[in-house]
Amino acid sequence: MTTMEALTSDPGELKRAFAAFPSGVAALSARVHGEPTVMIVSSFAVGISADPPLVSFAVQHTSTTWPALSRAQAIGVSVLGQEHSGKARQLASPSKQGRFAGLGTTEAASGAIFLEGAPVWLECTIEHNYPAGDHDIIVLRVLAMMADDQRDPLVWHRRTFKTLAD
Repeated sequence: MTTMEALTSDPGELKRAFAAFPSGVAALSARVHGEPTVMIVSSFAVGISADPPLVSFAVQHTSTTWPALSRAQAIGVSVLGQEHSGKARQLASPSKQGRFAGLGTTEAASGAIFLEGAPVWLECTIEHNYPAGDHDIIVLRVLAMMADDQRDPLVWHRRTFKTLAD
């Protein structure tokens, strides 16, 4: 049995503790000033509200992609699927050139971009932005969606992309 003495508030252990919580991974994409732009988030949360339909994610203040993406008319949220496991790190690359290389996409009239093979697509607009320490919490309003029950999601756990097992 773990004792209370084993608990820590050591900031160095924070990332390790957070990494122990599995989370879904989403690509947020849109055409911004004529350029396809994508950002990967592992803090994506659904079920914030059903009426109106709201989802959320957290973005670091140091993000260089979010300032551009936040100016998009609409943002496409693609929950990454198992077939994206080999491309997930490419999508999250610090180098913005080539993030979409080898990936099929679909673009909505609004400029929202979706990744082919995703189990869920959500077309969204920004509803709220809340400061939260070294991040901002962004709440998105869902305008339209598509779910494919035949595709399974990719999961981020212990700093590794993993697939679900029954």
